[in-house]
Amino acid sequence: MLTYIHSAKCIGVQAVDVTVEVDISSGIGIHLVGLADAAVKESLLRTITALTSLGFRVPGKKIVINLAPADIRKNGSGYDVPIAIGILAASGQIGAERLDDYIIMEELGLDGSVRAVPGALPIASLAEAQGKKGCILPLDAAGLCRDYYPDSVYAVGNLMEVMQILGGGEDTEKLLVKNRKYAGEEESCEKLAEVDFSQIVGQEFAKRGLEIAAAGGHNLLMIGPPGSGKSSLAKALAGILPPLTPEESLETSKIYSVAGLYRNPGTALSRPFRSPHYSASIPAIIGGGSDSILPGEISLAHNGVLFLDEFCEAPKRVIEALRGPMEDRQVTISRLKTKVTYPASFMLAAAANPCPCGYLGDSRHVCTCKQRDIENYRRKISGPLMDRIDMQINLARVDFSELKDKQAGESSAVIRERVVRARQLQQARLE
Repeated sequence: MLTYIHSAKCIGVQAVDVTVEVDISSGIGIHLVGLADAAVKESLLRTITALTSLGFRVPGKKIVINLAPADIRKNGSGYDVPIAIGILAASGQIGAERLDDYIIMEELGLDGSVRAVPGALPIASLAEAQGKKGCILPLDAAGLCRDYYPDSVYAVGNLMEVMQILGGGEDTEKLLVKNRKYAGEEESCEKLAEVDFSQIVGQEFAKRGLEIAAAGGHNLLMIGPPGSGKSSLAKALAGILPPLTPEESLETSKIYSVAGLYRNPGTALSRPFRSPHYSASIPAIIGGGSDSILPGEISLAHNGVLFLDEFCEAPKRVIEALRGPMEDRQVTISRLKTKVTYPASFMLAAAANPCPCGYLGDSRHVCTCKQRDIENYRRKISGPLMDRIDMQINLARVDFSELKDKQAGESSAVIRERVVRARQLQQARLE
């Protein structure tokens, strides 16, 4: 008997249909074809062990499993459950009437439990686009879909719950993602940022500059000696940006889903803040990978803030690689057999010292750098890249006596209200 189970593969932030075909005939052996990588091929042993532990029978015949289309490379462990369901349906142990109604994508444990796989949101979008009744995903991965597809995504914890949905006999309403409970759900209130502006004493000029940058979505560069508050200001920047629109939230969450990262409950409307180390490589910043092309930091910061500290210490090739994405608001990564485009509309917040030793113009320290060293240090930021940075803010160290006498300033929530009003006025002018 030949059975068909619908699964998927993510290419960028889009999912494409992968059909798992299972045929059982006379002969011996289990054969997996369809351009599968090592993780997919290993699924056979996981699947057989899990089925045996649950009391099912693995037919002692020739089992051929094909992952179609055969010219697209399949990677990852998400095909475990589709293969297991296909074997059970092809051997007549479960019914196959409802297999065409769902997309299934899950890793299978040896005890029959299921584990999270990347790409939950694009898979749910594919199921909706194809007119399926829904998709069946692991509990952790499905949680990301609750804000977007609450009535068509089933969150399961084991293989028996999958078969319960496919059987259709029992009430499966409780397995919908909107009816499941998740760890950390009590922390569902939106968190503005790691640092609040009221915690930063002094630097009123810089705070005003960041407010203007947030209102216009401008890239900015902060230059100042160590201890002047550059990092704290950058960490507080995400807290004064307007909340994500539903469309922006879905687009950003899809990127995190493809990367295998799951945003915490209550952060669906919070803008991302990414701060990679300055020694990060080009693939880590731009995106890439060997088996599958994953989004880099610029895509994970989509609709949010990308903070690059010690900007002049980063490799020049990495800094210059930001030119295209900053201009095009997307990045296209090409490999020998694959080309993937990820969105990358981020707000760059960079921080740098004024010189190699960091104390040029500092009132408490004497700069020991030669003029030639200072020029070479600043020359790492090219003219074309500086042309894409709209604002430059020079910071000075805040004197201790000033810190002692200063009162806490405005909170991020108050500043955020002004930024939201400014953006609403901009939108009204464009309409």
